[in-house]
Amino acid sequence: MLPRCEIKIHPDKIDSRLGSVKVQIRTGLSQLFSDIKKHYLASWIKDNIQKEECCFYVQGDREGVCMCGYLKIHHVDDSIKPESNQAVTWDRHNHVRQVPTDAFGDISFGGLGQKTGKYVRVSSDTKPEVLYQLLTEHWKLPPPNLIISVTGGAKNFYMKPQLKAQFRRGLIKVAQTTGAWIITGGTHTGVMKHTGQAVRDYILSNNSTEGQIVTIGIATWGVIHNRKPLVHPQGRFPAYYSQDVQTQGHMSCLDNNHSHFLLVDDGTNGRYGVEIELRSRLERLISQQPLGNKESGVRIPVVCVVLEGGPGTLNTIYMAMLNGTPCVVLEGSGRLADVIAHVAGFPVAKVTLSLIHQLLKRFFCQEYASFTELMVIEWTKKIQDMIQMSQLLTVFRISEDDHGDVDVAILQALLKANRSSGSEGRESWERQLELAVAWNRVDIAKSDIFTEESQWKSSDLHEAMFSALLGNKHQFVRLFLENGVCLRQFLQEDTTLCHLYTHLPTSCFFLRLLVKRIQTERTAAPLNISLRLVSDEIRHLLGSFTQPLYPLPGLAISYLKEDVSVNLQSKVPLKQQFSSVPGLGPDRGGASHRDPVRDLFLWAILQNKKELAEIAWEQCLDCMSAALAASKILKKLAEEDEEEDDEAKEMRELANYYERHAIGVFSECHSCDEDRARRMLIRSSPSWGHTTCLRLALEANDKSFIAHSGVQTLLTQIWCGELAVDNPLWRVLLCMVFFPLTYIGFLRYRHDDCLQKELERSEEQITVESVTGCRARIRRKSPVRDPLTRTPPGLKPLNCSMRLVSLFTSPQVKFYWNIVFYFGFLLLFSVVLMIDFQTTPSWRECLLYVWIFSLVCEEIRQLFHDPDGFPFNKKAKMYIKDMWNILDVLSILLFIIGLVFRLAMSLVLSCRLTISLVICCRLTISLVIYCRLTTSLFYAGKVILCIDFIIFCLRLMAIFIVSKTLGPKIIIVKRMILDMFFFLFLLSIWVLAFGVAKQGILINNEDRLNWIVRGAVYEPYLIIFGNMPSDIDTTQFDISACTVNGTDPLKPKCPVLNEDQRPAFPEWLTIILLCVYLLFANILLLNLLIAIFNYTFQEVQDNTDNIWKFQRYELIKEYYSRPALPPPFILLSHIYIFIRRLVLRKPLQGHQTFKEELSKEEEEELLSWESFMKDNYLQSTRQQHSQDMDQRLSETADK
Repeated sequence: MLPRCEIKIHPDKIDSRLGSVKVQIRTGLSQLFSDIKKHYLASWIKDNIQKEECCFYVQGDREGVCMCGYLKIHHVDDSIKPESNQAVTWDRHNHVRQVPTDAFGDISFGGLGQKTGKYVRVSSDTKPEVLYQLLTEHWKLPPPNLIISVTGGAKNFYMKPQLKAQFRRGLIKVAQTTGAWIITGGTHTGVMKHTGQAVRDYILSNNSTEGQIVTIGIATWGVIHNRKPLVHPQGRFPAYYSQDVQTQGHMSCLDNNHSHFLLVDDGTNGRYGVEIELRSRLERLISQQPLGNKESGVRIPVVCVVLEGGPGTLNTIYMAMLNGTPCVVLEGSGRLADVIAHVAGFPVAKVTLSLIHQLLKRFFCQEYASFTELMVIEWTKKIQDMIQMSQLLTVFRISEDDHGDVDVAILQALLKANRSSGSEGRESWERQLELAVAWNRVDIAKSDIFTEESQWKSSDLHEAMFSALLGNKHQFVRLFLENGVCLRQFLQEDTTLCHLYTHLPTSCFFLRLLVKRIQTERTAAPLNISLRLVSDEIRHLLGSFTQPLYPLPGLAISYLKEDVSVNLQSKVPLKQQFSSVPGLGPDRGGASHRDPVRDLFLWAILQNKKELAEIAWEQCLDCMSAALAASKILKKLAEEDEEEDDEAKEMRELANYYERHAIGVFSECHSCDEDRARRMLIRSSPSWGHTTCLRLALEANDKSFIAHSGVQTLLTQIWCGELAVDNPLWRVLLCMVFFPLTYIGFLRYRHDDCLQKELERSEEQITVESVTGCRARIRRKSPVRDPLTRTPPGLKPLNCSMRLVSLFTSPQVKFYWNIVFYFGFLLLFSVVLMIDFQTTPSWRECLLYVWIFSLVCEEIRQLFHDPDGFPFNKKAKMYIKDMWNILDVLSILLFIIGLVFRLAMSLVLSCRLTISLVICCRLTISLVIYCRLTTSLFYAGKVILCIDFIIFCLRLMAIFIVSKTLGPKIIIVKRMILDMFFFLFLLSIWVLAFGVAKQGILINNEDRLNWIVRGAVYEPYLIIFGNMPSDIDTTQFDISACTVNGTDPLKPKCPVLNEDQRPAFPEWLTIILLCVYLLFANILLLNLLIAIFNYTFQEVQDNTDNIWKFQRYELIKEYYSRPALPPPFILLSHIYIFIRRLVLRKPLQGHQTFKEELSKEEEEELLSWESFMKDNYLQSTRQQHSQDMDQRLSETADK
């Protein structure tokens, strides 16, 4: 037997230990992956990067120091040889060897600034390709869009505060906006120190490491102070570097604000300038790389920024300009920079030797005495050559650039150098534009590229437009559209749009959906993104009620301003091709209509790019449909994207943003022309799958849009049908009973209003003609067509039959008749249950069965009636989601079950009369037993029907939906019912806890299930409502009210008794349990329920009106499509529908009121008007935003 374990652990400690174990596992895995990466990096660096060391010791001027600068003890043993004394001259090329580097890893600085960086010790002969691979692939730096090589004074120098501030601000701005690499000498002195301080100020001001400025320091290994901690054969991760400036002497410390260090080693110690050649080769290699990973011919540009400087700086910028690198010299930084800035604007003839002497003496002061005449002549010659290359030389002067920064000067210098690079005019402008787009500097493009000198065609900007779209550079997209880019030409070819979808970022959720759809098809073809796949996925997001947005395979459809041209690749006629496609008919060629603005808007919306989508939406003609479609797509994407909560939240916010856009445009339209605005709601949109704005808003669940007064007016007109909206309700109800009143004008019809408007217009026309006398020249306006009237208004009034038909086909009248007959149905049901429920069904009960059958037929019709083109599974899901449909199905199922039980008695009675004549007594006895069973089924059937009657009465609450006062309250009741179910779960814990404890204390071994349930559940539940128990108090005990042994089924079992036949349970305990139970159940939980109801009411109250208005559409739609006859007479309509659909094979008419097909002229006129209203809305929005900004500024100024 195993020994018993005495260790006990609390469950909370188990959870905490499990949590700590999970954290440890997660930490261990991350540490393991980090170690693997470090090991791989160390292995790669050892294989590809070497250092240099002296392999031949030669005594120098000092004892124990080699000619290489290192001490003798720092040399390996085989480098020290007896014969190597004073006879041999030390040569770096012969006496230095390469070995794997021993200094690399992460470098950590203390104090403020950029805390950690990366470093490596490299040989001066290292190939620049290896270094570039290290930077981009292993150190994970993104390829640069610009290289800023900062050079100048290596010693500390003074800069004026204004110039220092402009340099730091401009340098960081150009690096941040363009994605540039800043390359310096990497030490904590001179111009490198100023560059590092600029990076430090940026990091401190942003308080984040995101968007880190890449600052690469290329320094000489032999002059680095405190470099010993950096050395380790396996690398340091990290190496803690101490920046000890006080003790550095002639050496230099690394700058703690640089992010990466390349420490160049040539085997010597204490010699400066070793890194210059490798730095030049690396910059030249980077300048040969394609910009943006594209083979567009544009390479990564390099610019040299000069501050102060001496002779070495002059050689550096001179060689740079000879290599075609533009240089920006900051005037006022001192020494060489001021000399060059002073003569930059002079002709070469004026730059004489004497002038250079004067300037050197002026700006170099005491250092001028060390210059020889030969040096001054050499300087003069180089400066003259630099002045002749004026296109590569830019001087930044504070006096002339008070409103500009160094970043503008740097970028303008690059553009100026590019313009004079020898390329042709158009090619040069395009290259400059490509650079500006890569840098994301729209200000430079406006000031230096889009000038009067440059004339751009739309085709010239297509490549730059493509780059701006992929880079999400919305300011450039807007700039290109303002300067002539035609989206119709840009997206003329299908391949352009396919490339845009192919280059979606990997983090885009829509791209993952496309890849998933490609994988599910399992085709042998390559995984390419086609417009068909995009169209299928967009249709999935929009809804199956729309038609495909993009052309079908085999049809080449191009963007045309008027018509869509179709080139057939088969011999099948066009009419037959369209008619063979589901959802397309011969008149639906517009289903494949291509709208370039819509395509660009969709592409931006599917990536959740707000700024790009806003630009495209402003260009849309069908802007309201576009906004509602965007809301639907974004909400569907947010619903399916369960992994990224933040991204889904942004999608929902953008969906609400475009819902507000749709509301704003519609409000503008509705305030201008209500009839046109309502027509826009039901207009079929060819650009959005031949759906309507109303349908898109409903599918997107845009409650605020549906709650708009204009939309509600449209729904009210549909609800009234052909009747006028302003008819009083009592008149409508009176005409429903006394319909001849409609013949005498007791009710107003919308057709009559149209006739009245036409008459007033004709009278006005006649008046104008009589006043002006120009009858022949006056053009009569065409009559206005009411979008909700099925026939255009004419001059003939409605006849009696049309008035009668219009009255009884009105959804409003249908609803009232159904309510009246539903009350009649409930009355008949109650009479049958209470008065006329016989063994043999009476005529009232038979009428009830017919009535129920008509209700069943109507529910079946609603389930299969599909005017919107939904598949059956979609229609079934929509049907089940409706709470009232659930009640309908439940009530019908219960009625069928109760009817089966109820009819069993009638069947047995008829069988009994027949069998008793021919069967013996034995069979008669069994028949009697079965008859008793059937009697119980008969009663059970009645009970089920009584319960079913309750559900039918609850279904009556649907009539309140039409009420503006009671309709919102139904929504609150539904929410409170959900809250109550959760509360009952909490309450049941206390009820069962008290009930089981009480039952166990009072009663011993009760085996009757009904009394167990009564004592453990029922009685504790009644206590909540004030029914105090009498069996827990011995003073109220009565032995005659209970049974001792539990033999009487009508009495509860007596509690445990003592010898005196008195209860033996502890009375004090049961009373305490009762008090505690009342305290928690009656006081705490019931008040909690009240608080929950109050919170729900307050939360829902503000939105109930919108929710009610949104749900009102479904009621209107249901009664609009419902047959005019109420149950049970609706069976006649069902018979007519059955004969028409299944016998005659004729389709039913769809919802003409909810969707209207416009002619081409009407479509163009309505869209033009909508675009004009959209412009007004955008202008008012901008004005409001500007006023809000001014108000906030004034409030801030007052504070």
